[in-house]
Amino acid sequence: MPLLGGIRPPIALLCLLILALAGLTAKVLGPAGEPAVPKAVLSSQKHFAQDGAIALRASIDERVTDLNRTAAALKAGEPADPERVLSDLSNTYQKWTGTTVLDLESGKVLAARGETIPLAWLDKDVLTGENALTPRMVRLKTGDVRLMTMALLDWKDRPQQLLIASNSLSVPAINLGPFRSMAVVARGGEVLATAGFERAEALNSDAERSELSFLQKQMTRLSEQAATETEQDPVSAREPGSRGYPGVSGTLLGDSYNGRIATAGYASLASADPEQRKSVGAGLGLTVVAMLPVVQEQAVGQERELYGLVAAGVLVVFGLVAAALLWMAVQRPLLGLFLESRRLARGDLTRPVAVPRWGEAARIGAALERLRAQLSGGDVESQASGRKGRLGLRVPLALTAALLLLWCVPVGLLLNRTDASVSVPSTMVNDQRDRTDLVADRVRRALNEAQADLVSISRLIDADDPDATTGVLDDALRKHTRYGSLYVVDEGDVVARAGAEPDSTWSEEEDEEETDSLVRVSGEGGKKPVIQAGAPVPDHKDMTLVGEVRVEFLNSLLNRPGLGEVRVVDTKARTIAASDGFLAFEDLPRESLTDLVRAGSVRVGAGPVENGLLIREGRSVTVAAAAPFSGGGVAADIGWTVVSWQNAKHFEIAPYEREDRSVLAGMLGLALIVVCLGWIHLVVVRPLRALASSAEKLADGDLKTVLYPRYHDEVGAVVRSLELVRQQLQARRQNQSRRSAEPRLGAGGR
Repeated sequence: MPLLGGIRPPIALLCLLILALAGLTAKVLGPAGEPAVPKAVLSSQKHFAQDGAIALRASIDERVTDLNRTAAALKAGEPADPERVLSDLSNTYQKWTGTTVLDLESGKVLAARGETIPLAWLDKDVLTGENALTPRMVRLKTGDVRLMTMALLDWKDRPQQLLIASNSLSVPAINLGPFRSMAVVARGGEVLATAGFERAEALNSDAERSELSFLQKQMTRLSEQAATETEQDPVSAREPGSRGYPGVSGTLLGDSYNGRIATAGYASLASADPEQRKSVGAGLGLTVVAMLPVVQEQAVGQERELYGLVAAGVLVVFGLVAAALLWMAVQRPLLGLFLESRRLARGDLTRPVAVPRWGEAARIGAALERLRAQLSGGDVESQASGRKGRLGLRVPLALTAALLLLWCVPVGLLLNRTDASVSVPSTMVNDQRDRTDLVADRVRRALNEAQADLVSISRLIDADDPDATTGVLDDALRKHTRYGSLYVVDEGDVVARAGAEPDSTWSEEEDEEETDSLVRVSGEGGKKPVIQAGAPVPDHKDMTLVGEVRVEFLNSLLNRPGLGEVRVVDTKARTIAASDGFLAFEDLPRESLTDLVRAGSVRVGAGPVENGLLIREGRSVTVAAAAPFSGGGVAADIGWTVVSWQNAKHFEIAPYEREDRSVLAGMLGLALIVVCLGWIHLVVVRPLRALASSAEKLADGDLKTVLYPRYHDEVGAVVRSLELVRQQLQARRQNQSRRSAEPRLGAGGR
């Protein structure tokens, strides 16, 4: 018999898969060795580090872009006094620790503001060649590291001047939340800046100072590990087709102190995205590390481990019963038919055929007995026609499937089920709140940058030359992808435009609360909100430069892995932008989210604050957070809020992991049923039913139909034996016809 054919391989595979599934069930269902820190907490630290890396990279790139844009605007106009250049720069953008204008011909400092910028690092390589004027990191005498950004000021008939701006590579100005610290790390593991650590002199006890020292040492050690991990190329480090953060990121686990373990997430500013690889921040070799000490979780009791052992034992018992049923109802009758058919094909007709009791095997056995009688010359008419059982071998297959389903369904749908009473670590709620506040800060800064860009562009507008103004707007629109259109409004009339047709004009008929705001939203009743930023044109009281910010641009800022669904809502809690699809100005999907937004907008102390909570409804648990716009800039007071929420089932915490494992075990059991029983049905049962019909036709006298075996297995062997029997019967009938014809031929010859 062939090794992989017939009834034996699927039954053997069924037994092996049941044993493998039982072993897997015993291992993963309710293991006693739960991790000291939930995977969800570690993943949250990684996401936090990714957010910090994105914010730092965007901050660096914005500073470089703003300086270059300012230099380009200055070169397009009349020569400006160096002091005036630095004054306008500081009034427009408050983001540099120091600025300097240097005469390249004489090397003389023409003007300086803020922190003194050392010039010893300026050499020929910095000013010439392919990497000329490329931003670079410079260490000051104090040991601090600054990022030096340069732009060339070049006017006709005047010596070239170099505009230099320095800024610290500090941790992004984001809300770290309680107990979290963050560091910016250079190549080699050197910590350039930290945030979140308390000052030792501000602590009241030696125990607190000892814990602070421990955390600082942990940050240094984990930063060195993170720098080593991020040395790999982000393209080769990512799996093909993977999504999420485009750079190298991960998690680290430190030592424990007073029952708390130092957990850290890290993310490199380098990116695998071709567009982001051009970023200045991505090329500096920096890494952001976020560290949070979390309380160790207690190990699960021994009773949890018994769940897996009991479930595995029940599966083994059911598997043995199923295998025994298939052996008795399918394999043994089929092997008996194989032996009986081979005996008849060899010509052994001495004893009757052992006919199975029911099903297709009984029909074939009855047909074999009738064929034996025909071969032995018995009374064919008196032979039984065979039992026409309709149930057949589908019954044992159905019973086997039902028996295994008795294990799969309870394990997959009932074991380790969760409800609204699941305990979610408070760290997850805090991280949801802090990350939502970080997204709110990103959106606010993006709107502030959009308005600051308009202020810079407005200085280039010539109110008396609409064609020149249109050219300026076209050039600005090509450089700034955040705008859908740019236009100049003079007393409500559009006098110059670039880009798409304005969806709404900048009028004084807006909501009274937004009339004086330089960032507005309109378009209620349309397909999408119209988000506008404006800047008055200098020396023209009624003229305003307006930019309509694309909603898609804001949506891209909201899409962050591990944060769930994120939306920006206005003062009435209506949707303006979202990470997923949305309808313009639609309400939030839950009343509890609306209440959360309203609660966060209530002024407490200096202003509104972010808030997070657990929403338990029915059997589900939702983690939600709301962060009103706060901070500085023109977008701080527009009253918008970023709200986020996600189902806690997406968290990798023990109760949900056990539920997922139970569902997985049940699905694997279903797959086992489909594969093995489907194999038996296709390879054995269905061919056996066809064989039963062919055998009965042959027993009824159909000697013309040739029987061809479809498979080289037990069923195929029975088919071959029946074909031999058919040939014997056909030869016997031909011999009988010849004998009966010979006397008649002799009589006719006389």
